[in-house]
Amino acid sequence: MSASDSSPVPQYRSLLDLKDRGFVVLGAGQGIGRQAAHALAQSGAKLLCVDADAGRGNTVAAEVGGSALVANVTKRSDVERIFREARGRLGSVSGIVDIVGIARLKPLRAFDDAAWDEQFDVVLRHAFLTLQIGAAALREAGGGTITFVGSMAGLRSVRDQAVYGTAKASLHHLVRCMAAELAKDQIRVNAVAPGFIRTPRLEVILAPDQWRLVDQAIPMGRAAQPYEIAAPLLFLASDFSSHVTGQVLSVDGGLGNEAALPPLRFGAPAGARTG
Repeated sequence: MSASDSSPVPQYRSLLDLKDRGFVVLGAGQGIGRQAAHALAQSGAKLLCVDADAGRGNTVAAEVGGSALVANVTKRSDVERIFREARGRLGSVSGIVDIVGIARLKPLRAFDDAAWDEQFDVVLRHAFLTLQIGAAALREAGGGTITFVGSMAGLRSVRDQAVYGTAKASLHHLVRCMAAELAKDQIRVNAVAPGFIRTPRLEVILAPDQWRLVDQAIPMGRAAQPYEIAAPLLFLASDFSSHVTGQVLSVDGGLGNEAALPPLRFGAPAGARTG
C-alpha cells in the first residue's frame, strides 16, 4: 500500500501576491518597462519607477500609483541615489526589475572606442551597479528578487549585433554568477531573453515590410507584444518562482530554437529507404 501524499498545498494564486512589497523598476518609461510596472502594480507592489526621461517616468508612475525618479543608471552616484530614495519612499525594497538596455545595431568594424564603451555601459555596467548597490537594499529587507531583461542576441549570433550580443551574453553570465553569490542572502537573480518585441522604439525603426519578414521567421508567426515579456518578469519576481534562480528564460516565440537554414526541399532519392 503506497504512502499518502501529505505535502502542503499552497494557495497558488497567492504566490503572485506582491501586496505591500516595494519594487524598483529601472527603465519603466515605455515598452516592456511600462508593462512590467503595470504587472507588478496589479499584483499589489509599491513601485518606484525610474527612467532617464522625466515625462515618461512621471506618466507611468501616475498610471500605476507609484512614484517617479529620473536617473542615469550608468552612474554610480545615481544608482546610489535610486536605492536611497527607494528606502525612503517604499520603506524597504523587496525586488528590482531592470529593463534598461539599448541596442546599437551595426557591424563591429563600425564601432569606435566611445561607441563600444557606451554600449557596454548601458547594458552591463549599469547591471553591475544594480547588483552591487541594489542587492544591499534587498539584503536589508531579508531577501528578494532581481530580474533583468537580457536578449536572444546574447544566446545566438544575430547580424549587426556582435557588440550588443556580447554585452548581453556577459549580462546573462553575471546573472548566473550573482545568483550563486547572493543565494545565501535569500536573493534570487534571473533574466528573460526576448527575441523580437513590438516596443515603441522598434515600431519606429522597422518598416511594415520588415515586420512581415520578422513575423515569417518566428515559428509562432509573430513578434511578441511588450506585455508578453512583462508576464514572465512578474513570474520571476514573484513567489511563483520561489525555487528558481540563476536562469535565463528565452521568450522568443521559438525563434532561437530553430537552425537558420534557407528554404529547402527534401525528397527521397531513387532507391532510398523511407519510414
